[in-house]
Amino acid sequence: MAVDVPLAHLDRPFDYLVPAELDALAVPGARVRVRFAGKLADGYLLARAEESDHTGRLAYLERITSAEPVLAPEIATLARAVADRHAGTLVDVLRLAIPPRHARVEGETPADPAPAPARPGTQPWERYPRGHAFLDALHTGRPARAVWQALPGEDWPRRLAEVAATVAAAGRGAVLVVPDHRDLERVHAACVDLVGEQGAVALAAGLGPAERYRRWLAVRRGAVRIVVGTRAAAFAPVADLGLVVIWDDGDDLHAEPRAPYPHARDVLVQRAHATGAAFLLGAFARTAEAQLLVDSGWAHEIVAPRDTVRAAAPRVTAIGEDDRQLARDPAARAARLPSVAFEAARAALTADAPVLVQVPRRGYVPALACASCRAAARCRHCAGPLALGGAGSDHAPRPASCRWCGATEAAFRCGTCGSRRLRAVVVGAGRTAEELGRAFPGVAVRTSGGNEVLARVPAGPALVVATPGAEPLAEGCYGAALLLDGWALLARADLRAAEEALRRWLTAAALVRPAGEGGRVVVVAESALTPVQALIRWDPVWHAVGELAGRTELGFPPAVRMAAVDGSPNALADLLDNLRLPPSAEILGPVPLGAPAPDGTAERERALVRVPRSDGRALAAALAEAQAVRTARKESDHVRVSLDPLQIL
Repeated sequence: MAVDVPLAHLDRPFDYLVPAELDALAVPGARVRVRFAGKLADGYLLARAEESDHTGRLAYLERITSAEPVLAPEIATLARAVADRHAGTLVDVLRLAIPPRHARVEGETPADPAPAPARPGTQPWERYPRGHAFLDALHTGRPARAVWQALPGEDWPRRLAEVAATVAAAGRGAVLVVPDHRDLERVHAACVDLVGEQGAVALAAGLGPAERYRRWLAVRRGAVRIVVGTRAAAFAPVADLGLVVIWDDGDDLHAEPRAPYPHARDVLVQRAHATGAAFLLGAFARTAEAQLLVDSGWAHEIVAPRDTVRAAAPRVTAIGEDDRQLARDPAARAARLPSVAFEAARAALTADAPVLVQVPRRGYVPALACASCRAAARCRHCAGPLALGGAGSDHAPRPASCRWCGATEAAFRCGTCGSRRLRAVVVGAGRTAEELGRAFPGVAVRTSGGNEVLARVPAGPALVVATPGAEPLAEGCYGAALLLDGWALLARADLRAAEEALRRWLTAAALVRPAGEGGRVVVVAESALTPVQALIRWDPVWHAVGELAGRTELGFPPAVRMAAVDGSPNALADLLDNLRLPPSAEILGPVPLGAPAPDGTAERERALVRVPRSDGRALAAALAEAQAVRTARKESDHVRVSLDPLQIL
């Protein structure tokens, strides 16, 4: 019995007696109610046995909440493996894997299993030398594992639907995990086009509890072979699983924000390894983690030849950000565009094609600084960052205001040098759209980002200003893409800054038509930088190899396993003192997180613990044991433990 008790020292199965009247309903995987420490608690029945090893007195099940076996044995094993890998508890993982019950839905008549579809053709995969062999392996049930480098302009939702349909045609199931709802809609539509409405199901939180549970039950009962969803779909209980797929594993939406913070890629890797299912990781970019899968031999790469890449890619130009380039054209200077970028946009618009303008941040002017000393502009009330929100209804400029408390700062005065002048540190999408409208009069300007994300834009001349990840598809592809303020992406104090910048650039540039059709990409960043060179050459593999080599030399993930431990100074010191780490472990820190408390002490601190990958299990076990000691002692201060986090700085 897995009892839903959020205490680390109680993370183990418990034995209960089954009353005679509940014998027929108490099936493995059912939801139950039991009495635990004098209180009723929910749980899952893991297995039935004739005898128990427990020597004390056993309590009886109180009732069967639902006889529906929602916890499949494979998912129970996977949840235990994920919990052990991330120093978490089984019930925390089960909350991620199993949706809440909806009683009315359980009483509905089950749907009939969808018929096996016909195997799709392999011609679109012929551009990749190993593509045909991979599809053949999927159809014959072999556990092929691959990292796929999608070509620029590739119809990747259709390609993922083809690999899923290939597996379904052989009578097996497939799980496809994508970052967000826009990708989900595209991939699901492509799957439905190949296998029909009954053959594929989309799982998303936005469906509502009843519809989501209805679709999830259809998968659990074996009525659907193909599941498309966001990160929670990695646990989808597909019968006879033959393939797991993840698209764009570098997107931070794949990282679960709830304990024990697993990444969908790691969940799928563990699932493929445990079940013998095939594995496919696809993206326009490549992460260091994906490169490690290739270098270790666990997966093979599917990459197109260089001449095929060059034929499909747009022409990429890198332009520095100094004032001499901006001064060549007065209109270009007004729009913050170097002359080359301005000319590329003008050529695309003349050819009746839309132009994509990628801006790192949304808003108008989301960050301000002193114009004299460049110190960050802060609110006098709460020390929050000051920003500009654009012009008001009367078209008059608004004064700066605080992004934290909202207070207006009409009379700014720098606390460092006393200057009253402000300058923009980063210009947001709103201000960029306004400037482009003045620089290109008569051309429609559309924005996409924040709460207003466009799915598609029609063909024809238009300027589309989008934040990273919110780039809409363009009918007939974009004629050009302008990637502005590259320094804002590359200058972040983050281990993955270069990797993430390249991923965002490649994702946007992949929407542009090939160079042979006039497609241009202009990135405003220094051409000598490694990620910029990788974009110019369209060689994310080269960048990933160098990124992984650098992290190996410095001892950062994924070359090692690293845990980030956050908590108050006393709680963190207590946990570190009780850690029984392997001899290879190294503790870095603790260091303060954020600003200090009014008394000068750190409110929260972070320590990093790293070990070689071979000792990763020992590290997770040591952290889980230390957390169990703290919960057994009923410590009130919470300590957050995250293994292999996306952000460690």
